[in-house]
Amino acid sequence: MTLCQSLNTGLRRAMERDDKVVLLGEDIGTLGGVFRVTDGLQKDFGDRRVIDTPLAESGIVGTAFGLALRGYRPVCEIQFDGFIYPAFDQIVSQVAKIRHRTDGLVSMPLTIRVPFGGGIGAVEHHSESPEAYFAHTAGLRVVSPSTPADAFLMIQQAIASPDPVIFFEPKRRYWERGPVDTTVDLGTGLDSEPLHRARVVRSGHDATVVTYGALVATALSAADVAAEEGTSLEIIDLRSLSPIDFDTVEASVRRTGRLVVAHEAPVFLGLGAEIAARISERCFYHLEAPVLRVGGFDVPYPAARLEEHHLPDADRILDAVDRTLSA
Repeated sequence: MTLCQSLNTGLRRAMERDDKVVLLGEDIGTLGGVFRVTDGLQKDFGDRRVIDTPLAESGIVGTAFGLALRGYRPVCEIQFDGFIYPAFDQIVSQVAKIRHRTDGLVSMPLTIRVPFGGGIGAVEHHSESPEAYFAHTAGLRVVSPSTPADAFLMIQQAIASPDPVIFFEPKRRYWERGPVDTTVDLGTGLDSEPLHRARVVRSGHDATVVTYGALVATALSAADVAAEEGTSLEIIDLRSLSPIDFDTVEASVRRTGRLVVAHEAPVFLGLGAEIAARISERCFYHLEAPVLRVGGFDVPYPAARLEEHHLPDADRILDAVDRTLSA
């Protein structure tokens, strides 16, 4: 099953389970979404539960906020990452704060799906990595699946959460396939792997590489190359960007003594900066070298013809590994 198909299946499962789950977004109904994640859902559930909206992200999230207050579990699709900014005020000022403002009396079970990152040769505003904005915002959960199996599981967990969830989908991995156990359900072990838990996807002992989203596959490719040269890399998929499972990262770094953090977003004030600071605090006496970060360059996302140079690849991750091993 592709990651796109697994998301569709997870959404379908959530809608079958709870008739209060409704989908809103631009072209998600008749068209099935730009990436066809919602393909067939309006046909099967009707246009009152899979709602084609105007091109107005602030209106989409504002409407979903009101629906959540009335007991629904809305799932918004922001068509592309760069389109989320008109809804920034609603997300940060209202969605993220309402549960705390009401001392927990009002929950906000709202999921906002966002295809994010580069690698598809798109035009401007279609290939951004805005996750740090939302991870910095208290009151939001921020997650990103990297495999079809995780996408199927995590979208259902996000919809079931009483907290608002920003659900970043690595768009260049939509068509990559992997095994998915569709028998897993909320009543049969879905919570056995919590939404906030990181996962060690490859064990190693020379250095730890932490990443998420589209770069998990890139890091695994780097680990294959490193293994041919006699270097053993441990790869951790964060899965959750807020909160971050620092315990899993810390346990790995205590074993390896070295850490490289990789993400597509620019290095400056990215997720890697927080991870580097926390692990430096928690593992100071176990680190054999400074924590290194690999990311996009500190420029607006470039034209499609330059994105291959802009995006971190296996070579850039391996260069950081070499530098940390030689420190």
